Amino acid sequence: MPVDKWTYSVRGEVLPDVLSKGLDVVFCGSAAGEHSARAAAYYAGPGNRFWPTLFEIGLLPERIQPPAFRCVLQYGLGLTDLAKETAGSDAALSVADYDTKGLRKKIDEFEPRLLAFNGKRAASLFLRRQVAYGLQDDVLGRTHVYVLPSTSGAARRFWHVEPWCELVAWLKKENCIR
Repeated sequence: MPVDKWTYSVRGEVLPDVLSKGLDVVFCGSAAGEHSARAAAYYAGPGNRFWPTLFEIGLLPERIQPPAFRCVLQYGLGLTDLAKETAGSDAALSVADYDTKGLRKKIDEFEPRLLAFNGKRAASLFLRRQVAYGLQDDVLGRTHVYVLPSTSGAARRFWHVEPWCELVAWLKKENCIR
């Protein structure tokens, strides 16, 4: 029987943050999905396009598998979710599950060049407004904000790679590609 939502008690997080100072991009999803939580790896769902997309657009030099998610740091990339203590689909989560203050604190501390939301839901909740894909007017200290189509298999009907390619073009223009 599928699980729509559950809470982990290991350090309070379903998946650990992958963050450090000086990153080019921190990717932020809504929450770990069911497959990712069970696999203890970011974007592990069988239909999720995250890892193939990072390779296809040139942010990773090779295709990596979800269990190797920690290696993204060496490429100037980081990972987090807006809901850290709960896993499940966006439809299964409540607004109370999302920790916008916690994410803001992490961004203030680690100061990545870009905070890129993997999907509109997390971005809308964080920014407290409707969002469009692409670079936002919002800047958090030195961190710019970008919104991308979700790579989740559940969001396949909204998927298009163009905003992901535009993200790479922006990073190149800003001399952020390693």
